[in-house]
Amino acid sequence: MNASEQRRAPRKRPEYSVTVMDTITGQPLGHLGNLSSNGMLLIGQHVPRNEAVYQVSLNLPRHDGTMPTIEIGIQEQWHEPAATPGQIWAGYRIIAIGTADATQLDSWLQQA
Repeated sequence: MNASEQRRAPRKRPEYSVTVMDTITGQPLGHLGNLSSNGMLLIGQHVPRNEAVYQVSLNLPRHDGTMPTIEIGIQEQWHEPAATPGQIWAGYRIIAIGTADATQLDSWLQQA
């Protein structure tokens, strides 16, 4: 089964560049390619470890000009070289998210 067949929720692409930060190292993990209520695609420069777990934070730009930060726990599901040399695409499953952050994520996903 390929990655697209494993998706359970519609994914949304951000309108602006969103950097996803590893909250443990303080370093960027990658840029958000798309996001759903249960996963995300990151475009980065480093190959993640298979099934590695990360605690990350990201700002979700909203139409009203605010950029709430959410923190989530994610686990690597797959990765492959991107078409651009030096870039890696990686799919992650959301494994932990607080109630307030889940509300912010749902609100962002529902924006047109």
